[in-house]
Amino acid sequence: MQEKRMKPRSSGYGAIRALVHCFAFLFVTAAHAQGPLVWALGDSLTAGYGLPPAQGFTVRLEQALRKSGVPATVKNGGIAGDTAAQGRARLAWGLRGLGVKPDLVIVELGANDMLRGMPPAAVEQNLDLILAELKRRQIKVLIVGMKAAPNLGVDYAKAFDTLYPRLARKYGDRLYPFFLDGVAGKAALIQADGKHPNAQGVDIIVGRMLPTIRAALR
Repeated sequence: MQEKRMKPRSSGYGAIRALVHCFAFLFVTAAHAQGPLVWALGDSLTAGYGLPPAQGFTVRLEQALRKSGVPATVKNGGIAGDTAAQGRARLAWGLRGLGVKPDLVIVELGANDMLRGMPPAAVEQNLDLILAELKRRQIKVLIVGMKAAPNLGVDYAKAFDTLYPRLARKYGDRLYPFFLDGVAGKAALIQADGKHPNAQGVDIIVGRMLPTIRAALR
């Protein structure tokens, strides 16, 4: 006699999970419809290392953009300690996590490579792959550069400092030459670690970078 196979009862988990993802997608889409979406792919500098969330770069940038009349949403894609290679490795899933295509990606990577004395050619290669993928996806990019520390020597500084403008020319992307412009070397604007901007430093960085970001969004 053939046994009847009982269909397993659905726990409803799959349906609930799908519903949650649907609401999350609709939320991001609705926010995006109100204004441009900016994603900052970077390291501790964009992540707001050592600061309360409300004082970090991406939060302060979003506030500055909205105050200037641009109703943008700025998403934090910074992870402290990331090198250019690590940023490249998480590029695709980071974009998927946004739910919609961003209007602008700020690429701020290479500082940790430099601090570790990694070859500038390797840094350039990884950044090149990031920019190539973003161009393939037809996403606007703002490249944010870094300057080599003086103790690394003149030859290293020349090779490292020139890779950012060279990549900007290659891909036709906008360039902000130095993330820490106006802040580097000023103890009153730097945290106790001597590397990361404090809240006042972040506001100076955002204020200086704002015109370039507004132009990139146009």
